[in-house]
Amino acid sequence: MIVTLTRIIKYGFQTFVRNGWLSVSTISIMILAAVVFEGLILFNVTGKTAINSIQEKIDISVYFKSTTPEDSILSIKRSLEKLDEVKDVEYISRDKALQDFKKRHESDEAISQAVDELEENPLLAAINIKAKDPREYKAIASYLENKSLQEQIEKVTYAQNQVVIDRLVGLIDTMRNGGIVLTIFLAFLAIVVTFNTIRLAIFSSNDQIGIMRLVGASNTFIRGPFVIEGIIYGVVAGIVSFIFLIPIVNFLSPYVNSFIPEMNLSMYLGTNTVALISYQFLFCIGLGILSSIIAVRKYLHL
Repeated sequence: MIVTLTRIIKYGFQTFVRNGWLSVSTISIMILAAVVFEGLILFNVTGKTAINSIQEKIDISVYFKSTTPEDSILSIKRSLEKLDEVKDVEYISRDKALQDFKKRHESDEAISQAVDELEENPLLAAINIKAKDPREYKAIASYLENKSLQEQIEKVTYAQNQVVIDRLVGLIDTMRNGGIVLTIFLAFLAIVVTFNTIRLAIFSSNDQIGIMRLVGASNTFIRGPFVIEGIIYGVVAGIVSFIFLIPIVNFLSPYVNSFIPEMNLSMYLGTNTVALISYQFLFCIGLGILSSIIAVRKYLHL
């Protein structure tokens, strides 16, 4: 068993070296496939971060009449927190609203002076509501239309923001669906191209396979060197592709960060290096082994 395994590994390395430029061509294709694979991972992470960022910026505000007691507002807040659709509810008192308003306009002397001269706080207490899913704001707005609540509520901003929310929901759906379609297409393309390239490499060894069959070699012994060759392709492609990926990520990181401040590609790559390299090796080695096994079946008549 050990002798057979040693010979298989030896012949695998010999085939890899003997094929020369064909091995380089196969590894090059696998490197492209691996870069695409890692790109898909980073794309999905970036897309998910972008979606979460958009969702965090969506909310609706409920403004209460100046005569509404604070206890009643807090009671409504607690009732909203019990809804399955609600993720978070923030209460902003009239005093807090005034403080925030002054802070936002502290550089504008005219506004600051006008606010200081007011005898009474003109701002209303409010609660800001974030839903677990943007599609659920409509259900929350319907809940707020209850007659018992309307007597205390001055205004709900859902009607004003409905068009924007609907457009953002459409954008989120498009990003999700587009990411899924792009992932499937590029993954399929990478697998097909790599498989055909490895199949070409095995085809060049057609005579060698025929001779091995004539001398009575088992299917396992014939298949073994090509599987080892596929593993070598995968290991080399995994290492080189990750090295290529580092400068690409560092180059793209500032541009991605300018659009999505919450996403730092360079930092993500640094903190997830081990996981990404592991995925890379699993993908490349798995692709090499699978392509080698499938491609050699034609010559083994299995």
